Amino acid sequence: MDYNILVGGAAGQGVDTAVKVLEQILKKQGVEIFSHKDYMSRVRGGHNFHQIRIADRPIYSHRENLDVILALDSITVEFHSARLSARGVVVSDVGNRREISEGKALWLPLQAKAVEAGTKLTEGTVAVGAILRLFDLDFETVWPELHSIFKSDILEVNQRALEMGYTLTEPQFKIELPESQPRIMVTGNQAIGLGALTAGVSFFSGYPMTPSTGIMSYLASKMEAAGIVVEQAEDEIAAINMAIGASYAGARAMTATSGGGFCLMVEGLGLAAMTETPLVIAEIQRPGPATGFPTRTEQGDLSFVLTASQGDFPRMVIALRDPEDAFYQTFRAFNIADKFQIPVILLGDQYLGDYNQTIPPFVVSNLTIERALAGEEVWKQQQSYQRYKLTEDGISPRLVPGRCGTQVVIADSDEHTEGGHITEAAGVRVAMTKTRMQRWENLRNVVQEPWFFGQTDPEILLLAWGSNAGPVREAIELMEEEYSIGALIFGDIYPLPTMLLKTLEPNVKILINVEQNVTGQLATLIRQEALIVCSHSILRYDGRPMSGQYISDKVKEVIAK
Repeated sequence: MDYNILVGGAAGQGVDTAVKVLEQILKKQGVEIFSHKDYMSRVRGGHNFHQIRIADRPIYSHRENLDVILALDSITVEFHSARLSARGVVVSDVGNRREISEGKALWLPLQAKAVEAGTKLTEGTVAVGAILRLFDLDFETVWPELHSIFKSDILEVNQRALEMGYTLTEPQFKIELPESQPRIMVTGNQAIGLGALTAGVSFFSGYPMTPSTGIMSYLASKMEAAGIVVEQAEDEIAAINMAIGASYAGARAMTATSGGGFCLMVEGLGLAAMTETPLVIAEIQRPGPATGFPTRTEQGDLSFVLTASQGDFPRMVIALRDPEDAFYQTFRAFNIADKFQIPVILLGDQYLGDYNQTIPPFVVSNLTIERALAGEEVWKQQQSYQRYKLTEDGISPRLVPGRCGTQVVIADSDEHTEGGHITEAAGVRVAMTKTRMQRWENLRNVVQEPWFFGQTDPEILLLAWGSNAGPVREAIELMEEEYSIGALIFGDIYPLPTMLLKTLEPNVKILINVEQNVTGQLATLIRQEALIVCSHSILRYDGRPMSGQYISDKVKEVIAK
C-alpha cells in the first residue's frame, strides 16, 4: 500500500486545516505518513499545496505521482492533474470543473454542502469527509478526532460538514493497516526544539525568519511547562548576542535563523569563538541571496557557514538528515558546544523543517547532559582564575560568573592573555591561536561517519547531505536491484569524516554528488578535504525538493552517458 494525496488551494482557503484533519485521522489508523508542503510567501491568494503520502511501511520522502487530488480551487486542478496516476481521482467542487488527462474526476457540491452545514468556511472539512469515504474509513471511528482540532464553538458545524462530505463518495481505495507499533509525528523544526529541550536548553533568542520560525514557535509553546526563557529579539544581531550572554552566564543557550539572518549573526559568531562561549545555532536554509525564495528549500549555505566570520577558529557544522536525526543531533550539539567551548551550527532547510513524518518515539534513557564545567577544585584555588588558561588539549577550565566564590571570570573579544586581559603581544597571540585550533584537531575524534545505504562495495556511489537523505534512500531502493549502487549521506560536515568514503572510493566507477545548490558545495569540500573528485553532479536549485524518483531518473541519465 502506498497512496499519495495532494490538497491544494489558495492561501486563506483552509488548506492547512484540511491537511491537519487528514493527517491526524490517518495517523490514528496506524499508517506511516510523510507530508510536506509547498507554499507561497503571501497571506492570501496564490497557490499552496500539501502532499500526504501514506503507506504500510516506513517512508522517507515524498513522491511525484498522485492518487488523489483534493482541489479547493480550479488552479489546483490545472497545475496537478497531469501528475495523476491511472487510478487517480480529482475531488473538487462542481464550479472547478476542468478537463483532466489522467484518472477521473468527482465534481461534488462541496460549497453547497458547506453552506448547508452552517458556513461556507467548512468546504475543506466537507472535502475531507469525501476523501475519508474514498479510503473506506469508518466515519464513527474518525470523527472524534475533530475534538482535538476544532474549538468547541466550531466543532459541531465541522462535524456536520465532515458527515455531509462522507455521503458524497463511495470507497475506491483500501487502507491496509500495518502491524501496530508506537509512532509519533513531528516536523524537523519540532524535532530540533524537542532535542534542545531534552538537552536542557534554558534560553532561546531569535527573530522570526521563514523557515526557521517553527523552532522558536515550538519552544515558546513549551516555555511555561519547561521553565525556559524564549525571547523574540528585535533582530538577528540582538538574538545571537543575547544567546552568547546567556551562555556566558551559565545557561544552555540557542538561537535559530535562516541564511539572511545568519548573515547578520556573523560578527556574533566570531564573538562566541573568541570568548570561547558555547553556543548552538540552527541555520534553516532557504534560497538566496537576499530575500530569495522565502518559503522554498535549498542547500546553498554550506560554504558560507564553513568560513563565516573573519579569522581562524574552530566550529562544528552538523547537517540534519531527518526529524529523528534532528532530535538526536541537536541534543549532541549542546554537549559538543559545552565540551569544546565552541559554536556548533545545525544546518537544516525548509523541506526538513516543515515536513511531517511518522517515526519511532525518541529514546532518551541513554542520553546524558554533559555540561563540562570546571568544579570547585578550580575556583577554590588561591591564585586568580585564568579563563583562558593554556592546556594540553586546548580547552580551558570554564567557570560560571557568580557561581565560583570570589573568583572573577573575565571574557574579552580582543586577543587576550590567559587571565582574559587585552594584549597585543605577538607571542601570546600565537599561543592563543594554537590553543584554539587544538580543539579543531580534537573535534576530529568525535565526528560521525556518514550513513550508508545500498550494496556493499558499489560501483555507483551517490554523495549527499542533510535533508536529501530520505529522497536518496528511496532512489537507492528503486535502483539497487538493477545496479551496483550505494549512497553516503553526510550528517557531520565539518570537520569532514572521510574514512568510509576513502574505503569505498577505490571500487567506485561513477561518483555522483546530489545537492540542492548550483555549485556542488559538498563536492567542493570533499575535494578539498579528501582529494576525491566527483565525476558527475545532480544539482537542483529551483526551490523545490528532490524526490526519490527524480534522483533515480537523473542517475539513469548519468549512467546512459
